[in-house]
Amino acid sequence: MPPVQTQAVLTSAPRYFTVTWDQLHRDSKALAWRLLERGPWLGVVAITRGGLIPAAIVARELDCRVIETVSVVTYDEEERGEPQMVKPPTAAGDGSGWLLVDDLVDTGTTARLVRQTLPGAHFATIYAKPAGKPLVDTFVTEVSQDTWILFPWDTEAQFVAPIAKSAPR
Repeated sequence: MPPVQTQAVLTSAPRYFTVTWDQLHRDSKALAWRLLERGPWLGVVAITRGGLIPAAIVARELDCRVIETVSVVTYDEEERGEPQMVKPPTAAGDGSGWLLVDDLVDTGTTARLVRQTLPGAHFATIYAKPAGKPLVDTFVTEVSQDTWILFPWDTEAQFVAPIAKSAPR
């Protein structure tokens, strides 16, 4: 997922996939169902920030109380740069027995760095794009590479005038 959503980026994306809070919750539970037989887990590592909410839902459903985080920054202001781990997942060791959760694997930039840090972890995401899909072990929905996923924490509901009132006459 691109790190900074700017209007120029959003208008250039040919496709959009809007995820509501309800859909995110359903998809997170679907992910938990897929992971149930693979456990039990020593803990869950959430990739911040997008993986925080899915990880909380998955941890609840799998009755896992130990939650760790890892934070990777892949941008400098508004430009992509080399990924930097700004908060390592110290409690997870090499990841063996741990579940690694993110909302999305896109290009795989973040996933590659986290995989190097936690090679023993089982990596699960809700959504996977083709470029990053080989890096995850479990996912719920594949989304085309040119689709921009609009997560509920990145959007807000607002009034839109009826077409009849906004169309030129």
